Amino acid sequence: MRATLIVNPFASNVTNELVAEVERTLEPVETLFTERRGHATELARQACGDTIVVLSGDGVFNEVLNGADGDRPLGFLPGGGTSVLPRALGLPRTAVAAARALEHAAPRRISLGRVNGRRFGFSAGVGFVAEAVRRVDEHGRRHDGRRPGDLFFAWTVARVVLERGLRLEPAMELVGLGRAAALFVSNCSTYTYAGAFPLRMSPQATFVGGIDVAAPPRVGPASIWRYLARLAVGRGLGGLSGHDLDRLEVRCDEPLPLQADGEDLGDVGLALFECEHDAVTVLAGTTSWL
Repeated sequence: MRATLIVNPFASNVTNELVAEVERTLEPVETLFTERRGHATELARQACGDTIVVLSGDGVFNEVLNGADGDRPLGFLPGGGTSVLPRALGLPRTAVAAARALEHAAPRRISLGRVNGRRFGFSAGVGFVAEAVRRVDEHGRRHDGRRPGDLFFAWTVARVVLERGLRLEPAMELVGLGRAAALFVSNCSTYTYAGAFPLRMSPQATFVGGIDVAAPPRVGPASIWRYLARLAVGRGLGGLSGHDLDRLEVRCDEPLPLQADGEDLGDVGLALFECEHDAVTVLAGTTSWL
């Protein structure tokens, strides 16, 4: 079977040498390179391979999910700084090892989340974390072309909260759940990673169920430590919550930042989150719970 390999040459860990090694592992393969933002969605729609494999970071993974027809299997190889999606699917943390694992991976059907029509694979959210995503994007890349790492992102999140005096007041209405200061929507148990440590806002979330929701009603100096302690022991964020939902409507008091799979989607006054059941076929690793 012939694979189409979609590569983001600007991803943090992607080099010409790495691409060549992945190509040798996947032979026979047709390689397509992204040239601009959104290009991977077009390439996924036009791909001719029996399988589509993506070597990139989470942003281009998201673009491919939004261009995938749902029938051909998708394989994700970590080429970015964090690369949450392949790790959440149980694949090795290096691209070549993940490519080798795809040879023995079983195709599995999974659900995807949607927010205002945009698909996401593992997480989305409204509020201060989405603002931190935007600030990291605005910071740009380092002199070697790499994006800032997890430590910089964590510091950016902390700065956003510090600038508000360690207080986040209710700023949105989660219809049917209540008022919240921020919103975290999960399509699997891992929302993101802090280095090797998985952050699980909603530990019960799965790739084969509906979306899960965690939302602090408000955040203050004392409650910050309570939320962090819950995350550290794997109990989830707490606060307002919803499990295995098909739909959630969010009405913001004023336009707030929205992100999906770490991609800035701009400011929104209304966000409609939905579950797209049985959406795509993925190649998952043997360590995945799928």
